[in-house]
Amino acid sequence: MDHSATLRPHVSLPAPRDVLELLKPVTWFPPIWAFMCGVVSSGVPISHRWPFLIAGVLLTGPLVCGTSQAVNDWFDRHVDAINQPERPIPSGRIGGRWGLWIAMIGTGLSLLLAWTTGPWVVGATCLGLACAWGYSAPPFRFKVSGIWGPAVVALTYEGLTWFTGASVMAGALPATHVLIVLALYSFGAHGIMTLNDFKAVEGDRLTGLRSLPVVMGVGPAARLACAVMAAPQIVVVALLVHWVHRIGAGLVAVVLAGQLGLMPRLLGDPRQHTPWYNATGTTLYVLGMLASAFALGGATGL
Repeated sequence: MDHSATLRPHVSLPAPRDVLELLKPVTWFPPIWAFMCGVVSSGVPISHRWPFLIAGVLLTGPLVCGTSQAVNDWFDRHVDAINQPERPIPSGRIGGRWGLWIAMIGTGLSLLLAWTTGPWVVGATCLGLACAWGYSAPPFRFKVSGIWGPAVVALTYEGLTWFTGASVMAGALPATHVLIVLALYSFGAHGIMTLNDFKAVEGDRLTGLRSLPVVMGVGPAARLACAVMAAPQIVVVALLVHWVHRIGAGLVAVVLAGQLGLMPRLLGDPRQHTPWYNATGTTLYVLGMLASAFALGGATGL
């Protein structure tokens, strides 16, 4: 008599709503926004590029970003059992190795769609997927570092997706000015990613993740995050003035001033006020990205 069936617990197919929760649609907005900034900064009309535009949105949002969330949840399932036990994997709603399989399927679909959009997008997608796996998976597991972890996420969420948008529209390497500005905003996004670490300080400390709030303390890490967010925007303002995009420079300066006005409240209690700052200051940050993109793309006289 074969007892193997009784020795292996049956793992059912995950429910679609649980898969969607694993892919965290709320996290798709930042890379899609950066992708649209890339589209705008290219200066190329979208009238004849709709198929590429739709492919780019799918690629940067549900595919690459969604895959990165599945990878992170799979390799972080023990951490989530402490910080977020209600998540699909630690709660058992996505059982067995389904979390890993979903991440692998997402990786394959991302590469397949990227292949249809051109070589620069394929290269950016490969790098983005490599970062997604390296961020969470051994042997690299960049997320254990408070420096490399946020840097990898900032690069993929802001820089690579902006690059993808500009490349999709132009069908070529983006202009030098575009590359400089997307690099600056990627650098500043390191501070935004550091703020996101405040919600999991206890779990990170218990599991050996050396986030900046764990290593430096919440207060110093918050001050560093604010400085990292503000400094690149100052450079962007100066560059836009130098490139004679004065209205764009003025808009970025206004949203930067708004962020600086909000930062004292954030620094007063970073752990309590980070969600509030993400809804206010980070919103101003990404609006500045869009203003810069319009300036670089030559739209509306910016």
